[in-house]
Amino acid sequence: MRIRNKPWADDFIKENEHIVEQSPYSQKGKWKHVFQEDQPIHLEIGTGKGQFIAGMAKQHPDINFIGIERVKSVIVGAIKKVKNEDVRNVRLLNVNAKNLSDLFADHEVDRIYLNFSDPWPKKRHTKRRLTYHTFLEQYQKILKPNGDIVLKTDNRHFFEYSLVSFSKFGMMLDEVTLDLHELNDPKNVMTEYEEKFSEKGNPIYRCQAHFPEKQ
Repeated sequence: MRIRNKPWADDFIKENEHIVEQSPYSQKGKWKHVFQEDQPIHLEIGTGKGQFIAGMAKQHPDINFIGIERVKSVIVGAIKKVKNEDVRNVRLLNVNAKNLSDLFADHEVDRIYLNFSDPWPKKRHTKRRLTYHTFLEQYQKILKPNGDIVLKTDNRHFFEYSLVSFSKFGMMLDEVTLDLHELNDPKNVMTEYEEKFSEKGNPIYRCQAHFPEKQ
């Protein structure tokens, strides 16, 4: 899907520096000081238009949320969502999540959300999948001991690939759900893509896995 350029995006981002961290790399190891309260930090990689992170922040005021979205024309939507919910426990980063170790210190994050990540279906693009082992190495480094990953997708192939990738990496699978909405969990906060795919009748796959503590 082609993303329409928004020439006003740069100014809008700067106007909302209380939501979008302007110098994210300088906060490495100091993210707890960015928020008003010293609370667990949950990271969403690929925040999109922000429906999930804004909803989660409202539902869980005892958690601090950081959302990464590299596309300026998309992150402006997330800024609006956060402002509309009037939540204080969200910071957005307009950066590429390729090198997370440049953004976060070891064991600085409690949980990572991967919501409807690009499945990169072609075999030659396997290394770009956010559950490829090089990304898992980064997640393990920035997550606290026993920190976990929560993944949601409508793409069964990517879901199956991710389960195998987690297992091969030595992660422990805590939950595997093949039809999330069948559970009717009132606490489930949907993303924009989740709503779209669910309305089409597509099952939503979800899993939760953690890195066991190193002996």
